[in-house]
Amino acid sequence: MIQKVLTKIDKLDAKISSLEQRAIGATKTLVKESLKAPDVLRDTREDYEAWSESEDELDKLKDMRDHFLSECENLTPDEKVFLARHPKRPHIDDFIGGLFTDFFEQKGDHLFDEDKSIYGGIARFHGIPVTVVGHMKGHTMEENMEYNFGMPCPEGYRKALRIMNQAEKFGRPIITFIDTPGAYPGLEAEEHGQGEAIAMNLAKMSQYHVPVISVVTGEGNSGGALAIGVANKVLMLENAVYSILSPEGFASILWKDAERHKEACKLMKLTADDLYEAGVADEIVKEPVGGAQRNYGEVFKNLDRVLYSTLKELMTLSPSGCKRQRLEKYRKIG
Repeated sequence: MIQKVLTKIDKLDAKISSLEQRAIGATKTLVKESLKAPDVLRDTREDYEAWSESEDELDKLKDMRDHFLSECENLTPDEKVFLARHPKRPHIDDFIGGLFTDFFEQKGDHLFDEDKSIYGGIARFHGIPVTVVGHMKGHTMEENMEYNFGMPCPEGYRKALRIMNQAEKFGRPIITFIDTPGAYPGLEAEEHGQGEAIAMNLAKMSQYHVPVISVVTGEGNSGGALAIGVANKVLMLENAVYSILSPEGFASILWKDAERHKEACKLMKLTADDLYEAGVADEIVKEPVGGAQRNYGEVFKNLDRVLYSTLKELMTLSPSGCKRQRLEKYRKIG
């Protein structure tokens, strides 16, 4: 349902944008020709008046778009899962470009390999030196192949741990961006110690004395998400999801039928609202109606405000208090 509605909205957006660009062009031409001979001005005005007749069409298109956008409110859990996985949704590189300055990427785990599905480094956030790290997805099939669809291997988690350990050493707050279907389940990943890598991240992150903030921007599934999610505060975008595994996996295990994934979405309580109520998520960041992919700027603005206030709050804690607050958070969750 939501997929069809978004397709219609995208088509309407394209038509509206085209008409608006024509309006801008006609206005510029009218101004440019306004000092020329009267007959030229008259012809220009006639062209502009001819275009102006399409204003009614523009209003109708906007009304239609508003109607379809109204259908994107009060979404069901499975519709939110669809939005969380939307290929045009902003990813960590978009967030870094929109929220941070002076970003310097750090590569490799310094043990074996470079995993592109984890992206991170040092940056400034409102002038504050921070470490940023998160899952990397692509917007196209080629990019997703390069980033392994945001599913890290052990090398990716060890890379993230190396970057975060450096932040702990130099007293920089850590901000992680979570968006993954889960850790890569391939044989090679298991042979390289996938379970150990995730477990080591959980153990180390729980002991950090610097503030850790995790932002769930899309889907956050299983230990692959939690491996960079042991945080003092967890922020979630409005249509993001955070769960023990994918709805399809849940349905396959519980009912031996992956087709019942919509039913699983309801049972799993994986939406931002559900997790805020359960105390897992600390803040919900508003998205544009229809999903974050419709307006990156609005998402960045909303997240910037929440992220900055959260960081300033955590920076008032002492190092031991920061560690204690994080441990207490997870004890309360159970």
